[in-house]
Amino acid sequence: MKCPYCAETEDKVIDSRVSQGGEVTRRRRECAGCQRRFTTYERVEEALPLVVKRDGRREPFDHSKFVGGIKKACEKRPVSLAAIETLAESVERELSELGAKEVASTEIGERAMVRLRAIDEVAYVRFASVYRSFRDVQEFMSELASLLERRGEEKP
Repeated sequence: MKCPYCAETEDKVIDSRVSQGGEVTRRRRECAGCQRRFTTYERVEEALPLVVKRDGRREPFDHSKFVGGIKKACEKRPVSLAAIETLAESVERELSELGAKEVASTEIGERAMVRLRAIDEVAYVRFASVYRSFRDVQEFMSELASLLERRGEEKP
């Protein structure tokens, strides 16, 4: 591991801890050159499928782009960053378990929306308006009516 301070490649591990539900190993290291300490994180590299966009383009799944979209929908809403990360991780885990080489961006969006609806309905509608590309107010109102119907069914 290259030291972020002096670029020395020799170091020793001072401490290792498993975190985030056993998915990540955190290591404290000490540089052999400058003796400064730094932290590294190890995680298993999961082979996520390529994302097939609406226009047919294919690109690698981008965790930060996916989380960014969810954060945008949750802006100024009482949704914690931990809840957003948990949502993203569960969708990514599902995609990984699919074993498919490619997955449509709309399918990823649908999986996110199912989870987002349970967390915050306003964020869900914001996210849905982008992912489903509502063409007019009528489509938007139809989705709201559907949400209100489901909400009424859940209450006694």
